Amino acid sequence: MALSTREGANAPRINLYSDTQTLPTPAMRRAMAEAPVGDEQSFADPSVNALCERVAVLLGHEAAVFLPSGTMCNEISIRVHCRPGDEVIAEASCHILNFEGGGPAALSGVQIAPIPGERGIYTAEQAEAAIRPEHRYAPRSALLEVENTANMGGGTVWPLEAVQAVTDVARKHGLATHLDGARLPNAVVASGTAAADYGACFDSAWIDLSKGLGCPVGAVLAGSSAFIDEAWRWKQRMGGAMRQAGILAAAGLHALDRHWDRLAEDHANAALLADALAQIDGVSVEPCETNILFFDVGGTGRSAPDIAERAGAAGLRIGAMGPTRMRAVTHLDVDRADCEEAARILAEAAA
Repeated sequence: MALSTREGANAPRINLYSDTQTLPTPAMRRAMAEAPVGDEQSFADPSVNALCERVAVLLGHEAAVFLPSGTMCNEISIRVHCRPGDEVIAEASCHILNFEGGGPAALSGVQIAPIPGERGIYTAEQAEAAIRPEHRYAPRSALLEVENTANMGGGTVWPLEAVQAVTDVARKHGLATHLDGARLPNAVVASGTAAADYGACFDSAWIDLSKGLGCPVGAVLAGSSAFIDEAWRWKQRMGGAMRQAGILAAAGLHALDRHWDRLAEDHANAALLADALAQIDGVSVEPCETNILFFDVGGTGRSAPDIAERAGAAGLRIGAMGPTRMRAVTHLDVDRADCEEAARILAEAAA
């Protein structure tokens, strides 16, 4: 069990709670310790500069900025693209609406127009219907947002054609577009679509380093040079400016070189776990496309929090996402044997 040897005796043997639970590998720690550094705010940190340049090219944009978190990427983008009173169009289960503490309202004075999609994906027709006609009584539709993969949809991958269709609608109506790419690397590996092809559809796009890529912290936001200049202003205002951040950026560079392609292993492990859980009486497994697996335990007669607690006592940490819905997320600290053992523990917990 890879995780137990790296987290210590008091940690769960298997951690499927989230891919944010990954720990930096020994090789990543060495890269961080040896990183050339400088003053990031003066653009004098060579590691930060190299990371930003690389991600800008990766996502098909002119420039990029290194930020402490993906949430800050989203909130800065909303603040740059919108003004108070505007409205952001997004799928109803999206991160910006449900998991950022009301940030769009608190920080930008905007509201979210939620579209009830299918497993986190909405259609061009739904996007068209959500855009408000220009009228002084109504909020102005200013930004269209896509989350790829769609976390609460089950790690669902947006097909490139679907992305192009909704962003074409946005451009036709003069809206800006933003990609929440927290798990875009998973979408790229699963679909075979280039990150730049996804990124080119949007005015702003970002990838998280601290999820499947296994870094301890950080995300990189990309866009036009003018957009990134303004994003820097808000990075400063929001307290996201750093100093010798190359120690963190070096982890990102290491991950882009060594952890991107191996995301396919996480997808295979999630599929294995899905097949095993489907054999448990009373468990209903949702479709699994990447490294996120949702399943319902209502048919077992037990609640999700009860099963999560019982599993925790047996050494497995897993998420209860509602009364009967549960989530398991595979990552580089979980191998095939861990997933087999997790299925056994969950079967016992559900019995």
